[in-house]
Formats: sequence, C-alpha cells, structure tokens
Amino acid sequence: MTTNSTTRFSNRVNDYVKYRPGYPAQIIGYLQQQYNLTTDKLIADIGAGTGISTQLFLEAGYRVIAVEPNAPMRDKAIELLGNWPGFKAQNGTAEDTGLATESIDAVIAGQAFHWFDAQKTRLEFERILKPNGLIALIWNERRTGSAFEKDYDQLIIKHGKDYVQVDHRNIDAEHIGAFFNPQPYQLKTFYNEQIFNFDGLKGRLSSSSYMPTIDDEGYQAMIADLQALFDQYQQNGSITIQYDTNVYAGTVKPA
Repeated sequence: MTTNSTTRFSNRVNDYVKYRPGYPAQIIGYLQQQYNLTTDKLIADIGAGTGISTQLFLEAGYRVIAVEPNAPMRDKAIELLGNWPGFKAQNGTAEDTGLATESIDAVIAGQAFHWFDAQKTRLEFERILKPNGLIALIWNERRTGSAFEKDYDQLIIKHGKDYVQVDHRNIDAEHIGAFFNPQPYQLKTFYNEQIFNFDGLKGRLSSSSYMPTIDDEGYQAMIADLQALFDQYQQNGSITIQYDTNVYAGTVKPA
C-alpha cells in the first residue's frame, strides 16, 4: 500500500464521508470573536479532503476554496458541496496551493497539517495570505483515557500499518510553535463526540488510512477484535468515541 500522503485515502473515500467526525460549530464563534473572522473573509481549506472542514465554514456563510490534491476526495467534495455558492475546489497541495499571492484572508487545515512539509507550507501560507491573515490548524484528537478508549487505541496499534508513524499526535506543541514562530499562537479545545453502533464503529475504524481495507490480509482479524471490543464495552447497543477538538490559531504575516 502506498504511503504517499496525497493518495493514501483514495480507496476509503466513502467510509471517510460517512464516519469521520465533523467539527464543533463553536469553532466559528471563537475565530470570529478572537480574530475578527467576519463572513466576508475568503478562506482556503488546505488538504480539504472530502470537505468536512469546508462545510463547517460554508454553513456559517463563508466563501471557501477547498484545496485538495487527491482526485477521488476532491471529486467527492465537489459532489457534496458543489451547490454552495461560496464553494470552489482546486487541485493543489499545502506546499504548492496554486492560489494567488495575498488573495486569502484565512487558511484552515482540518486533520491535515501532519501530512504537510511544515517549512515549505509556512512559506506558501505566507505567500497566499493577506497581511494579518489567519491560520487555524484543527484536529479531532481521539481521547485515550477510559478503559474502552485505551483498548481501542491498542487495537489500532496492533492492526494499523503505520499508525504510530503517521498519528497526528506526533505533531506536538513544539512543532506547532516552530511553525508559527516568531509569531505566537493560541490553542483552544472543544469537546466533540460520535455515537456508533457496531457497523458505524467498523466504518470509523476503516476510514483511517493506516488500517487494513476489506481486501487486505489482516482485515478479518481486525474486525473480529473490534467485535469483541464492542461487545465488551457497548451500552444499549452503542459506543461513544470522544474527542478533544484542538484549534491552533495565529497569524504569521504582520501588516
């Protein structure tokens, strides 16, 4: 299986759309209050995927350019969001967006920054942003505190191909600080959750690029372990996955 970050989700687009968590709507109010992100501002969603983070901002009234190099994911975003008047999709990467210089008021990246080359991305964001333009890096970070959460994480480590290497939690405060440096950034955390029956939990697991697909060796063993885990911890036929949604925001280009 390829580990190319621009193609690794191509074979799991449908699971990604159905089972990946959205983002709390409170993010919008926070960015508006803290950074004056009024709805007349133009946003670039970099590594937009199928448009989960794009949709959050479209629904709040923004115009959003969804920049995504993976054709199947970008096509799905167009299918799902193409009727929004403020939506535009573009082929491009974080390091080479194809956007015009100083054309963007705010850059967002939902569940994507850990795939970027940080140094090249910083230069590109500086180029495309207007002075005092905002950058908001957003992750849904799955909690690993409860007994279920610990066991679920161990299942992913056991069956995942390169989870430990590509887990977004490898991007820590030091990496974030280096990216924004010498400007400061702020971290704001919101609560998020998904409630699943077994089929939903199976879809959520399968949406991750480091897990075996149904055609891969090891898939059936993974699903058997998942069923045992679900049976052990389910309550009234469902499991709740809890997240801390972390928003790292700041500006890198003073006026």
